[in-house]
Amino acid sequence: MNNSLNSRPQAYTSETSASESPASKKGKKHFTQFIFRDWCKACGICSAFCPKGVIGKSATGEPVIEHPDACIGCRFCELHCPDFAITIREDNGSQATNGT
Repeated sequence: MNNSLNSRPQAYTSETSASESPASKKGKKHFTQFIFRDWCKACGICSAFCPKGVIGKSATGEPVIEHPDACIGCRFCELHCPDFAITIREDNGSQATNGT
């Protein structure tokens, strides 16, 4: 069996917990953004479609999560990415540890 077919690509994620955000105390939903670097061709569509400026560009043109707490979960970046290199996940505010 070929392990490369079964393995997931490396993803860059914004690892901020809901407890870190002052807005989360008001009941604001929190979202985590994942960028799969192996799939991304740095076209810039994600940053162009983001209405809150969550995704910016690095000096080399690659997408960078600049303001993760500003994400409203519209998923415009995820829907318009031609490479399926972005995933937005809603967090429920609890951080699982050791699979629990």
